[in-house]
Amino acid sequence: MLADTDPEPAASAAPSPVAIRRAVADDLAAVIALDERVTGIGKPDYWRDIFERYSHRRPDERFFLVAETVPSDASEGFLGFAVGEVRAWEFGSEPCGWVFAISVSPETRLRGVGKSLFHAMAAQFRDAGITVMRTMVARDNPLHMAFFRSEGMSGGPYLQLEMDLTDDLDGPE
Repeated sequence: MLADTDPEPAASAAPSPVAIRRAVADDLAAVIALDERVTGIGKPDYWRDIFERYSHRRPDERFFLVAETVPSDASEGFLGFAVGEVRAWEFGSEPCGWVFAISVSPETRLRGVGKSLFHAMAAQFRDAGITVMRTMVARDNPLHMAFFRSEGMSGGPYLQLEMDLTDDLDGPE
């Protein structure tokens, strides 16, 4: 899941140094608030579950990262987050890293926060022995597509397929 992004960031402020670290329980409220602000959908139970799974279980393969200003008590504080994991053997895929969430505060976009999160996630995957990183982007989201392509990502060897389950699966009678 990738959070929608606002194309009109406040780029007038000077960028503060950014620190990337693993999320802790005290970050959860900021993650929930940022996601709701950016997507317009409140999902606190979802994020609590993600935090539990990605901050405690298999920490060498699952990564929940946050970006914050340095020092962390600076006026901006929490800037964004990214979540990813090592996945293997699905559909014959060798082990690879998947980024499934990345979101940055709209006021701090175009200041390198997303890039810092992306590169920190890539470093986590490399440290885990992974050589390929993947994500999915909605076809109608040119902002996400531009971000990931600007970081060097391109189309991979798999094609995502889906089916509307509200349709009759047996076809016409």
